[in-house]
Amino acid sequence: MYTLYAIPNCDTVKKARVWLAEHGVDYQFHDYKKQGIDRKTIENWLTQKPWEELVNRSGSTWRQLPDAEKPTQAEAAIALMIEKPSVIRRPLIEAENRIIALGFKPEAYENVFSQ
Repeated sequence: MYTLYAIPNCDTVKKARVWLAEHGVDYQFHDYKKQGIDRKTIENWLTQKPWEELVNRSGSTWRQLPDAEKPTQAEAAIALMIEKPSVIRRPLIEAENRIIALGFKPEAYENVFSQ
């Protein structure tokens, strides 16, 4: 079973969810706004991807941060992702505790979900 981590009102997430539905991919939806995210999950992700890839620096949450609050190291990035999960790049799809997709590109989803 796949888990899609995101917020429901994000346009990119909406596109990804439509793609998954059209291709018959079953998944659980983890809503950052309602469920938050824990340190253990983020630490697991950081064993697979650098924090710089997990943090969405083009999103409004990041852009609204004062420069002094923008992390420059992993520990500060973890704290920011826990406090403001909307800063995490979305959607993030996980299977068996492994990140299998980050962001949404139809061609990448074709490769991931056709196996």
